[in-house]
Amino acid sequence: MTAVSTAPARATDAAGYTARHLSVLEGLEAVRKRPGMYIGSTDSRGLMHCLWEIVDNAVDEALAGFCRRIEVELYADGSIEVRDDGRGIPVDIEPRSGLPGVELVYTKLHAGGKFGGGSYTASGGLHGVGASVVNALSSRLDVEVDRDGRTHLISFRRGVPGVFDGDGPTARFKKKSGLRDGGPLPDDRTGTRVRWWADKQIFLPDAEISLEEIHARARQTAFLVPGLTIVVRDSRGEEPVEEEFRFDGGIAEFCEFLARDEAICDVLRLQGVGHFHETVPVLDEQGHMTTTEVERELTVDVALRWGKGYDTTVRSFVNVIATHKGGTHVTGFERALVRTINEQLRESRLLRNGDDPVLKEDILEGLTAVVTVRVPEPQFEGQTKEVLGTSAATRIVSHVVSRELKAAFATTKRARRQQLRAVLEKIVAAAKARIAAREQRDNLRRKNALESSALPAKLLDCRSDDVDRSELFIVEGDSALGTAKFARNSEFQALLPIRGKILNVQKASMADMLKNAECAAIIQVVGAGSGRTFDISQARYGKIILMADADVDGAHIRCLLLTLFHRYMRPMIEAGRVFAAVPPLHRIEILNPPRGGQRYIYTYSDAELHRVLADLERRGRRWKEPVQRYKGLGEMDADQLAETTMDPRHRVLRRVKIEDAEEAERIFDLLMGSDVAPRREFIVKNAAEVDRDNIDA
Repeated sequence: MTAVSTAPARATDAAGYTARHLSVLEGLEAVRKRPGMYIGSTDSRGLMHCLWEIVDNAVDEALAGFCRRIEVELYADGSIEVRDDGRGIPVDIEPRSGLPGVELVYTKLHAGGKFGGGSYTASGGLHGVGASVVNALSSRLDVEVDRDGRTHLISFRRGVPGVFDGDGPTARFKKKSGLRDGGPLPDDRTGTRVRWWADKQIFLPDAEISLEEIHARARQTAFLVPGLTIVVRDSRGEEPVEEEFRFDGGIAEFCEFLARDEAICDVLRLQGVGHFHETVPVLDEQGHMTTTEVERELTVDVALRWGKGYDTTVRSFVNVIATHKGGTHVTGFERALVRTINEQLRESRLLRNGDDPVLKEDILEGLTAVVTVRVPEPQFEGQTKEVLGTSAATRIVSHVVSRELKAAFATTKRARRQQLRAVLEKIVAAAKARIAAREQRDNLRRKNALESSALPAKLLDCRSDDVDRSELFIVEGDSALGTAKFARNSEFQALLPIRGKILNVQKASMADMLKNAECAAIIQVVGAGSGRTFDISQARYGKIILMADADVDGAHIRCLLLTLFHRYMRPMIEAGRVFAAVPPLHRIEILNPPRGGQRYIYTYSDAELHRVLADLERRGRRWKEPVQRYKGLGEMDADQLAETTMDPRHRVLRRVKIEDAEEAERIFDLLMGSDVAPRREFIVKNAAEVDRDNIDA
């Protein structure tokens, strides 16, 4: 056997790899080459991100006190326009580049008025890439600036300035730098209008703008900037549809809007200002970046109220930018809340000296809060700005919240004192419920440790230890369970039967949920805990499949089970590991089928049944009358259940998704929560849309 050396080949490869193989992306080329680095993705989410970049620029003008109205319009040709009555982007020549200010902003990354030059004291756009990124990813972008008594025009094609000889992105284009004159106007009229067409070379074909998301974001911004009017106009249909948002009450009104339960206390408004120093690079008069120690002012504004419910809603913002994952400002808020509430509980004798302090989860139960800070040049973690990293925010927010909350508890107003006393009593009750639930879990763990098996006896487990392959079917009804035992593949499919409808956990406490045998069994079998302690890495099954009858009762049972997963095991849904089985409604038995042809055809809706029967009749096929309609899973034999619902080779599963967690939370609260009035209103409002033929009576 002869050994062959590979050293010469490697030497040849190394010699062929030279500097000419290296790529350098200049300017906006990098954005078009790697758009995901700048807007997250090229689907609908990325398209919406581009819109927010332009809208945020207008909102920054409002924060600076120069803009009172913003308009967003969607056109039938796919373009989007954002208009504001701010100062207008500068149009004079920037000395170092020799370009007009508006052209510089839209063609150069990291160019703008938010790098410490004094144009903005607080803004959401800090990296200077928003406008230029949108421009780079647009097949056409037009900017009109009203400033200095004239309208100034400039157009771009995929980031390159020039002139179009017609409307739309397909018009003939000629490269040309500089601004065009749009004519005179009154000196006091200022503002910016930006209209762009997303580049189909970049974005996926199914990427689309969500009008509901625009409305939600516009409403949120109008709450955060009192007095600002935001108009959203959809001109894509035959008749334009317009929504206007303006809220002069600020975040106190926002807090009331977010709260869905009955209030225990009025909204508390906690406001204050703090200062800190930080060393940052600042642009000097010669245009050089110089490291300088500057004093910053951080403004804190918090609105909060407690309600009788159990859910917690804490929304945080920095310069009107939502920080979905919190940050140092939320950390400061929570620390002050825990420390101050414990002090008040001991002063009011609701906690004795020997009692354990209440925890954050006790205080947050039923709390709705909006935490906002405004600060020049906040330190975010990444372009998506989901987490605030400015360390001084923790100390300042904590100080302001603690001071103002103590002042609220020290009020001499009798009604306010009674409300806050009720809040403290609710927090103590939540702590007692938590301790009771913990003791119950501890007792259950001790009991299970003494038993031969830690799993419920009614669980029919699978043999495989491969989590990715294993499946847990949650089956309702003894008759369906009996059939499912023989229909399953016991190698990787487990069965957990439940009896009837489980507890509605949306309007029950955690202690009540743990007392419910069916809920406790499901959490125990999944094996990953519940609530804040849920650890998806400990889940025993790769798929959770809800298998209920295809009728109204079955839909109700699925809804109750999904409510349990959404509230206490949400990471399983977020990871796409929860499914609903889709059993058939009908079975058509073909008479005298051709050799090798299907004897049975299953359909999953009345519409599909009519289509299949019409097709069979057209082909001259006969079938047994009447067509069998399944009233429940128990009516199938094992072979039919396996073929239609359980066998991975043939079955249909519906994956449960949370595309919008906030909207999902609202719907669960509406349909399953303890407040009856909104649910009654929803049913009355939508009753006309129900197909009465589908109602079991």
